[in-house]
Amino acid sequence: MVKLTRIYTKGGDKGKTALGSGQRVAKHHPRVAAYGTVDEANAAVGLARLHTQGLPDPEVDAILGRVQNDLFDLGADLATPEVENPEYPPLRITAPQVDRLEGEIDRLNADLEPLNSFVLPGGSPAAAFLHQARTVARRAEREITTLAEAEAINPEAIRYINRLSDLLFVMSRYVNDKGAGDVLWVPGANR
Repeated sequence: MVKLTRIYTKGGDKGKTALGSGQRVAKHHPRVAAYGTVDEANAAVGLARLHTQGLPDPEVDAILGRVQNDLFDLGADLATPEVENPEYPPLRITAPQVDRLEGEIDRLNADLEPLNSFVLPGGSPAAAFLHQARTVARRAEREITTLAEAEAINPEAIRYINRLSDLLFVMSRYVNDKGAGDVLWVPGANR
């Protein structure tokens, strides 16, 4: 476990931060942007959880709790550059974590009617916050794939964040009375 005895270190006062490898980079470095946006996604999932606790299916909140832990794993993965033969193997997102998300997507999606239109964020508070988390996860995915164009990263990290946004979309429909409460886009409705 991580033990934090001091919250401020003053190490970033000059616009630099340390990666998991100890290397110091600018706070606007693409790697920092990627794991920073993952942190934002985690916070958005936390807000969604305020509205999923006490729902009829307690597994929804349990899934989100696992996701929040995984997002810390993902942040640690992204904060530690890939190197050959590291002295200490870094924490990395694994294929079973991605597989678990796929299973959860399939389980929740099995109860939903097929879509006939795009869904607008809304319906219930839980669904709206899940949509917000989904959009932040998509932004994190853009940051991660931008980083991947410049540096080697764990391919499971990209797979995980891609599946997460899918899970959050399906979950938003699931908590919207299994899609009955979805707000559907009506193209050109206000012309």
